[in-house]
Amino acid sequence: MDGTGDDGTTEEAVRRILTQLGDTWAVVGLSGNAARPAYGVAQVLQRFGKRIVPVHPRAETVHGEPGYATLADVPFPVDVVDVFVNSALAGAVADEAVAVGARAVWFQLGVVDEAAYARVRGAGLEMVMDRCPAIEIPRLRRGRSRTVLP
Repeated sequence: MDGTGDDGTTEEAVRRILTQLGDTWAVVGLSGNAARPAYGVAQVLQRFGKRIVPVHPRAETVHGEPGYATLADVPFPVDVVDVFVNSALAGAVADEAVAVGARAVWFQLGVVDEAAYARVRGAGLEMVMDRCPAIEIPRLRRGRSRTVLP
């Protein structure tokens, strides 16, 4: 099973990661460059109530949050590691996420590494890949509205 399908397993993982696994999201690849997708996605995560932690070699402060050069440099626990690096580098980030004790890994749109997915799931973490929380959050909210409203 890959992490990109629209089966119920992936949809449930998306829901659990967004609503149950914690509010501290390390955003790997997030810099102060407003033209990059990570910048806007981090804003959406903040509006959804998540604390974002920029992780980038330049360790820049972004959206009012201090940055760190690596996941290992973050001095507090992170719940979810959101990965905005290319697929060739993503597996190493996923392994770091496991090593620092994250509860989930999220590979952004276009980031796919089946072997990393298998390792992360094998370590007991939730994972999705080739998805974007900025797209999934509105879907999640619409789904809630349908179940609450007549």
